[in-house]
Amino acid sequence: MELARRSYIDFFCYSTGFTLKPLRHQEFIAPYLQRIADGEKLFIIVELPPQHGKSTFITETFPAYYLCKNPDKLAMVVSYSEELYKKFGRKNREKFRLYSDELFGIKLSSETASVSEWGIDGHLGQLYSTSILGGATGRGSDLLIIDDPIKNRAEAESKTIRDKIYAEWQDTFFSRLSANGSVIVIMTRWHEDDLAGRLLKEKRLPWIEIKIPAVAEENDLLGREIGEALAPEIGKDEEWAEQTKAVTGSRGWASLYQQRPTPAGGDIFKRSWVRYYVPSIEMKIKLGLGDDVKVMPSSFDIQLQSWDCTFKDKSTSDYVAGQVWGRSGVELYLLDRHHERMGIVDTMKAIQVMTAKWPDAVAKLIEDKANGSAVIEMLKKKIKGLIAVTPQGGKEVRAQAVAPLWEAGNVYLPHPLWKPYTDEIVDELVSFPNADHDDDVDSMSQALVRIDNKPKNVRRTDRKTVF
Repeated sequence: MELARRSYIDFFCYSTGFTLKPLRHQEFIAPYLQRIADGEKLFIIVELPPQHGKSTFITETFPAYYLCKNPDKLAMVVSYSEELYKKFGRKNREKFRLYSDELFGIKLSSETASVSEWGIDGHLGQLYSTSILGGATGRGSDLLIIDDPIKNRAEAESKTIRDKIYAEWQDTFFSRLSANGSVIVIMTRWHEDDLAGRLLKEKRLPWIEIKIPAVAEENDLLGREIGEALAPEIGKDEEWAEQTKAVTGSRGWASLYQQRPTPAGGDIFKRSWVRYYVPSIEMKIKLGLGDDVKVMPSSFDIQLQSWDCTFKDKSTSDYVAGQVWGRSGVELYLLDRHHERMGIVDTMKAIQVMTAKWPDAVAKLIEDKANGSAVIEMLKKKIKGLIAVTPQGGKEVRAQAVAPLWEAGNVYLPHPLWKPYTDEIVDELVSFPNADHDDDVDSMSQALVRIDNKPKNVRRTDRKTVF
């Protein structure tokens, strides 16, 4: 009992009858909540995937503990719907009723005890629950929790609704906060311009961003290995992640589960510009694809490889991206792709394998920096056609240089039903330059700058399609 009085995470376990063991991300978040309960002023944004216990651990329990510790403070919980905010109010009221007297010697008020508004007997403390568009006129708060202010994708895509939510934050809820009040925004990310996105972009408050994806990426807050699932103990393991990604699609997965929302249309590269191809008319019929999907030409004017190498060793590196491109007239086709975290030895092996696989891609463009310089030096006597490329301008400048080719509909990628990696490439394209990675974009822009400047009257080569 003493531990439950002093420690929020112990209170959480105690209030659930020790039936719920905190998950590792909940253990990571707990010290921040404790600091707020102990009187520190914090502004926190928690980004977590759906059904990973963010509301259970924070919104449904922490206000009760906060008011037990601070019975003269005011707490406010906000969500997108009446059903949800009343649920939060009811859950906290029940935990306060059951444990406040036993642990802290205080009781629920008999005068104010509805699910959306309840107080503490003999104290000023109160929990008020409301919707994000429901207002809070005349209410104050020392603790403000906004849990999922956006209901669904349709609302997230509506700039009108996003603007209304932000206006409510500015004009209603933040204005209700006391001078020493704390704010916790809890979200599954839907859109790059959602409430969390705007707050982090404007940087008007010292936000602490706790961003924890379903599958670990680089610099994981929890110290997970890259690719490790967040909560295998509740069935959400790597296999679950693959199935979920297949169902939700790459864009939904990136935003809802990885907390990396990407623009629907794109910034430099627009999603609507992407064109697809398949290797044969038989596959086109088999997959039930329409006339907008091309069949690969029987030969190419020229083929080449393009490699974007990494700076570091395999354990800490960004990805190495190797691509094979072919040109037929004015049309440009991505023919193959190797994308992996690799050190210099494995990078050299990958280039040799790609060379054997695509012998007509004689030119091998390798950016002359990072591991690329060493790769060129060590392979130049083993492989012909290695070309050191010194980038002209920054990444965005190079991307802008080839964007007109995409806009004109000259660039074709393998249809994702044939080559699923295409979805990853498209997501990186449309989120560039704000994506976590840009290696595929770098490799692509390096290739297209070169291949589009080659003369058109060169020998055509038979295509080399690998299935």
